[in-house]
Amino acid sequence: MGHPLEDLIDARIRAAQQDGAFDDLPGQGAPLPPEEDPENALISRLMRENGAVPEFVSLSRTLEQLRAELAETGDRTRRSEILKEMSMMDARIDLARKAYRR
Repeated sequence: MGHPLEDLIDARIRAAQQDGAFDDLPGQGAPLPPEEDPENALISRLMRENGAVPEFVSLSRTLEQLRAELAETGDRTRRSEILKEMSMMDARIDLARKAYRR
């Protein structure tokens, strides 16, 4: 059984075709551009369009902030905490990179 909205969607597409909404579109008749990752093409496009980044990228940015804070801090207790956070962040980045490659 399909999604309950399939019939409505199909009807709207047919109506748009009859009204000529798909006539003279740019690239009409041309092959689609090749996709590096066709299984995740939609997700990748949506992420790009919305400024999202893979988890390992955002974690790497956080790690850079920790490094900057470490360079600015003279408090030994805080430096120790930052070093622990950095160590954990390195491990999280490694796991996120491995998950992203799958």
